[in-house]
Amino acid sequence: MSARIRVAAALTLGAALGACEPPDLSVPTPGQVESAFAGFATVTASMSGNVAEVTVKQSGQQIRRGGTLWAKVGPYIYLFSEPTQGLFTDFGGLGGVRVITTAPGGTEVARALLPRDGLNELTWRRALNVAGIARRDGTDRPSTLESLVAWGEDHTEFEYSPRYVRRR
Repeated sequence: MSARIRVAAALTLGAALGACEPPDLSVPTPGQVESAFAGFATVTASMSGNVAEVTVKQSGQQIRRGGTLWAKVGPYIYLFSEPTQGLFTDFGGLGGVRVITTAPGGTEVARALLPRDGLNELTWRRALNVAGIARRDGTDRPSTLESLVAWGEDHTEFEYSPRYVRRR
């Protein structure tokens, strides 16, 4: 191999290696998580390692009137949302988002964890659609809430308080 070819190959390899940037492993602060949900919901947030934990107070009236269905749907209303999707986009080190809903007095009602790789581009669109319809029509059409719960249970790690949700 001629010296000219070796130099060109070295320059090409060097340029290719130099173009590689380290992956974004940043995680949000609790304040950044809360800001992401501003205007969407009033939440408190914390970080548990690389997982954002978002806590939302669910109204007592909602739980009393809606019973088990409203107790189950709580985390998914917030989890499958533009704020959650935006956090994954903006923070490459964010491993997951966990939403915890609480009743008045702070008793946990339900929780669901969506890992970073839990949804792809296509399933994100579907999740946003299912959740948006449930937020818009859930009071008048409980079947939209049931669809969101089914979607959530298929795509998250979830847990419901036995105080609010009886096992079948």
